[in-house]
Amino acid sequence: MGKVISIANQKGGVGKTTTAVNLAASLALAEKDILIVDTDPQGNSTSALGIDRRSLDYSLYDVFTGRCEIAMATRKTCMEHLAIVPSSIDLLGVEVELAAQEGREQVLLNAIEPVRETYRYIFIDCPPSLGLLTLNALVAADSVIIPVQCEYYALEGLGLLTGTLRRVRSLLNPGLEIEGIVLTMFDSRNNLAHEVAAEVRKHFGDAVFETMIPRNVTLGEAPSHGKPVILYDIRSKGAQSYLALAKEVLNENGTRQRA
Repeated sequence: MGKVISIANQKGGVGKTTTAVNLAASLALAEKDILIVDTDPQGNSTSALGIDRRSLDYSLYDVFTGRCEIAMATRKTCMEHLAIVPSSIDLLGVEVELAAQEGREQVLLNAIEPVRETYRYIFIDCPPSLGLLTLNALVAADSVIIPVQCEYYALEGLGLLTGTLRRVRSLLNPGLEIEGIVLTMFDSRNNLAHEVAAEVRKHFGDAVFETMIPRNVTLGEAPSHGKPVILYDIRSKGAQSYLALAKEVLNENGTRQRA
């Protein structure tokens, strides 16, 4: 059965979508069947994989509202082993439409269940908020990868999210783990970046991935070409860092402890 991993942080601009797309693509390169579920109404994971949201017959919105099953909304991508359930702007209305529905926080969990055995990993790219879409992602997940930007306020945002995870565990998903914390936008020339990285490792120890994602222009350019960075420039530091992160994720029997 596949493993469901949400990529979450309520703070925007920390590299959630970059991590979702490029980690998934790196694992797909290893011939693992991977699915991305784009729960962000902005649809950045969708467009980063070259999918025109205007051409969609079905999207995740249709899954949430019961118009189709998740397999019908799933689209192939430019990589053989990588598929995506695309987002649409209609997702903005999901919280209102499901407000009175019983079990509204479990809609995504129930939708994913029939396809879990189809994929080795299912990554859920979360929006930068702690609303119903993110709650659905956390309830559906086995674990969470938390991207943390190496800047001032990083620990504050991380503390808020870990508090949310404790509440989700206690009320809705007792098996939810932290798969790992990934340090993003790391600039080795910046003393603050080193200080933030050291502080995160001090507080969270082995829950932090060894791989750090550097600030890299190629990571910013690749989405405009509708490609993961490994297809845009596999020799770049950004591509090599996500390939290294994929190896860590695959090493499930390694020594790194989950929180």
